[in-house]
Amino acid sequence: MPAIEMEAVVFDMDGVLIDSEVIWRQVRTEFCAENGMCWSAADQESTMGCNTAMWSRIMVQRLQLRARLGMDEAAIAREIKARLLSKYQARLPEREGAIAAVQRVATRYKVALASGSPNDIAAHVMRVTGLDRVFLAATYGDDVAQGKPAPDIYLDVLRKIGVAPQHALGVEDSGNGIRSLHAAGMGIIAAPGPEFALADELLALADGCIGSMSELSLDMVRDIGHRRAGRLRSRTPG
Repeated sequence: MPAIEMEAVVFDMDGVLIDSEVIWRQVRTEFCAENGMCWSAADQESTMGCNTAMWSRIMVQRLQLRARLGMDEAAIAREIKARLLSKYQARLPEREGAIAAVQRVATRYKVALASGSPNDIAAHVMRVTGLDRVFLAATYGDDVAQGKPAPDIYLDVLRKIGVAPQHALGVEDSGNGIRSLHAAGMGIIAAPGPEFALADELLALADGCIGSMSELSLDMVRDIGHRRAGRLRSRTPG
């Protein structure tokens, strides 16, 4: 079986391009502390990669916000988004080497963004970093009915740039994101942040793993095609 030629790389945003998962956890923890509640590590993990509709529903259910504070999904979404945007405006936590990695990959491959973040927040990050002038297309969490771990967000952005899933790979830091890429049939580079380790069963789905965005090279993207072809060949009977 010949190597699979990669044509595109699709990046997640939160945790990949910016160290924002820590900020998301911080604003949720602060909100809970101010209201006599607790936001656990498991709570945070359950929301990673999710779109607004999904994470707001998770927060309402896990924290029983309707009974406790009379808040529905729309209310908690407004609250958390306002807190998050305020922190971003004070200081955008770019992940070291991430912007340069996107620019480097863009010299040979199509690049796009698939972020579960709310549209207005993701668009703000793209403007501030200048990546809105690098990415060929973007799909945000509010653009699709089902967020990660469903494959919808990746399939949508690939449709925009005209690339089939088998000829694209994604860079993800979360379990929900990796499951989304796997469901889409794309190559996977796991890029977990230091505070959010990935379980072995999730790492087993990836074609490669990096500890720093500076490690993402053109050769690595090319080699993913060879690696995926080898995996498919080993599964072919006879």
